[in-house]
Amino acid sequence: MKYPVVSSTRHKGKTLEIDSSKEMITLVGINGEPMGSLAWDFLVDQILTYRKPQQSREARAEPRISLSIRVKYQTPEGAHFESRAGGIGGGGLFIESFTPLGVGTKLAMEFTLPEAPNEWLSAKGMIAWVCPKADQYTFSPGMGVRFTDITSETRNRVLALVHSVKCVPQSEPL
Repeated sequence: MKYPVVSSTRHKGKTLEIDSSKEMITLVGINGEPMGSLAWDFLVDQILTYRKPQQSREARAEPRISLSIRVKYQTPEGAHFESRAGGIGGGGLFIESFTPLGVGTKLAMEFTLPEAPNEWLSAKGMIAWVCPKADQYTFSPGMGVRFTDITSETRNRVLALVHSVKCVPQSEPL
């Protein structure tokens, strides 16, 4: 499909050619010469990198903190992974991954908390959002996992940790 550029004064007269079978977009000059092409995955990465913050990311129902903890997780198909979580809260955690799984993927997880680094706590969750590249909210790529099944004891321990970190008074200047 071809789309002429008509509104952008700097590029008026050029054409965008979209080839959905190759997932490519080509910029064609005024005289019909190809000026360059972009693969869709690159374009999608650019959009995600420069997107405005989503309301859902900032409108969490549960408090959270940035904290590096160990996490092990397994998909329903039986694939096992080990990583670290870069943040945790009462509603879920953020698992760092250069190859995040898809939104909607269900996970069985085990994670540790700083006060008991050798004790593994269990929970189940579902990937709610994916960050394919580090951005202004996450320092590494990964996936936000919403807890779907967590014992009240484990959830209370997570919340106690979050509140203890968030409520630590700032030291007075000397």
